[in-house]
Amino acid sequence: MPGITAFGGYVPRLRLSRQAIAAAHSWSDPAIKARGKGERSFCNWDEDTVTMGVEAARDCLGEGSEGQPAGSPDAIYFASTTFPFVERQNAGILATALGLDGDCMALDLTGSQRAGTTALLQALAAVAGGQVEDALVVVSDQRRAKASSAGEFAYGDGAAAVRVSADDGLLRFRGGHSVTVDFVDHFRAEGEAFEYTWEERWIRDEGLAKIVPPAITRALAKAGVTAADVAHFCMPSTIGRAVAGIARSAGIADAAVRDNLHGGLGECGCAHALVMLLHALEGDVEPGDIIVVAAFGQGCDVLVFEATAALTAQVPAGRLGIRGALAAGKSTDNYQQYLAFNDLITLEKGMRAERDDYKTALTVTYRKRDMLLGLVGGRCTRCGTLQFPRTDVCVNPQCRAHHTQEPYAFRDEPAQVLTWSADYLTYIPNPPSHYGMITFDNGGRFMTDFTDVDVGDLEVGTRVRMMFRIKSVDSLRGFVRYFWKAVPVREVVASSAAAAG
Repeated sequence: MPGITAFGGYVPRLRLSRQAIAAAHSWSDPAIKARGKGERSFCNWDEDTVTMGVEAARDCLGEGSEGQPAGSPDAIYFASTTFPFVERQNAGILATALGLDGDCMALDLTGSQRAGTTALLQALAAVAGGQVEDALVVVSDQRRAKASSAGEFAYGDGAAAVRVSADDGLLRFRGGHSVTVDFVDHFRAEGEAFEYTWEERWIRDEGLAKIVPPAITRALAKAGVTAADVAHFCMPSTIGRAVAGIARSAGIADAAVRDNLHGGLGECGCAHALVMLLHALEGDVEPGDIIVVAAFGQGCDVLVFEATAALTAQVPAGRLGIRGALAAGKSTDNYQQYLAFNDLITLEKGMRAERDDYKTALTVTYRKRDMLLGLVGGRCTRCGTLQFPRTDVCVNPQCRAHHTQEPYAFRDEPAQVLTWSADYLTYIPNPPSHYGMITFDNGGRFMTDFTDVDVGDLEVGTRVRMMFRIKSVDSLRGFVRYFWKAVPVREVVASSAAAAG
């Protein structure tokens, strides 16, 4: 029976206080202050659904030998409603960044808030049918909302990833059920930046209450369990108490309904059902527990899992998971920064932002894709010296051998700062621009940008790790260039309140 063998998640470091959002708009709507509780996650200027997906997948796959993933999945299912590219396979970018085998099948899924659960169902079916042996499901979303809208308060950015194989692993898939109904609770038309949402009461009473409970009943029947057996019920909804009502209608105990993480995260779009699942797995699930995961969007997906004895409810060392990422957040009340990073206001960027070199040579992007997207350098087969970028000549002055370089991935190599600068003259959406030279512990060094850096964070010797980020965006053509940047390694001390979100 197929199951989930590994999981990982990612939440951006930045958290916006909802009180700051309310304060900015209370002049026009005093009642909006009631929404100003807690905080929501949001992406840095150089993050998007692809970069978050890469980090969630890295957290899931872990680190194998010489920086390679511990085994390579032969299929990737990448789901989002906010992909940066409409016509360019986003899953292909993710696969290249992870250094996965070119024989890997890749698929983008979008168009619905249940795209993430649909991707997981497709992966489980492919594994069960023998078409795929080892699948990676990645779900990531970064929804934009109009200023002062309910979505601006409710949404958050984040990603989750799970690995599926024929082995039961950590979670055994007991069964599932899908219902497709063209119930339009909200929609976003082609070319529109924001969604249009209908009345909450109608969505709750005519959509959620009538569509979801029967789907849960069918799924439980297929899984051979009863509603009373359910220990954890993971279903996202921005409508207060709606999920509790669904659980009662389906016969699921109130105690089984999971916290939707609204207080410290917000709802991460089509990724949120899996985000809630991962949050449960990281501390509250015991072997034998029955877990129901549901997602609503023009119908409903319901998946039933059983935790196996292999689940230790511990995130492996060196990986953050959802709880660790929540605990690592940086709170801010800088509402203007949030607006700027989400391109919700037009800023005067000054002459230094005017550049003519953003047009990307797609031939070079293809030929050097392993270096640009996978951070692959070279290792001299004669002397063992590591270098980035890979060249025809070894950089070791005692060797200088020609044509002895073999590919070597640096993305998972630990490193430290050798030199650094903080530049207020160079344009960057979040000044100052931090850049400098880093050295990898196993050899190799190169000049890089730093991101997720506060002024005063860097000094010579600061430990850093590489993260996949946006390098630049060609605003004339809409092409996003990605590369790797160095991020300071921070100690995460997760209190129970922070871990719970």
